[in-house]
Amino acid sequence: MQIGKHKIVSIDYTLTDDDGTVLDSSDGTEPLQYMHGIGQLVSGLEEALEGLETGKQLQVTVLPADGYGERLDDMEGEVSRQHFDEFDSLELGMQFRVPTDSGGYRVVTIVEIGDETVKIDANHPLAGINLNFDVAVRDVREATAEELQELMSDTSPDNPPA
Repeated sequence: MQIGKHKIVSIDYTLTDDDGTVLDSSDGTEPLQYMHGIGQLVSGLEEALEGLETGKQLQVTVLPADGYGERLDDMEGEVSRQHFDEFDSLELGMQFRVPTDSGGYRVVTIVEIGDETVKIDANHPLAGINLNFDVAVRDVREATAEELQELMSDTSPDNPPA
C-alpha cells in the first residue's frame, strides 16, 4: 500500500542538520506514527514520503521554506525581567508557552538575560536550517473509522483539514 492522504504511516527517522548533528530520532523508541496529508509533518517531508510503500527508505533534505520557515528578526524581542518574577532562576535556552492573539500558544526561548530585560525568540528552534531526514517506512495502512472520526471532530471552520 502506498502512502497517501489519510493513510496511517509508521516511520523510523533520524533528523540531522548540515553539520551532521542529530537533532531528533526515533532510534530506541517506537516508530513515529502519523496520518498522512493533514499537516502532522513538515510539508517537505510529507511531500517526499507521498507514494512510498512499506520497506522503502528515503534520504531527503528539506529546505527552511518547506520545514519550519526562515528565521524572522521580528520574532525576537526584549521583555521586562519582571515578567519572570515567579521563577527562582532563569537560564539560557529555557522555553515558555505564551498565549497568542488568536487564542493559541507559541513557544518562546530565552536567548539572553540582562539585569532589567530578557531577550526572547519566538522562532521555531529549527527555523532557518536545512532538515536532513533519513527515513525508513515501517508500515502503511488504512485509517480506522475511529481515526477518521477523530480527524473530523478536530476539524472546524477555524481548523479545516489539510
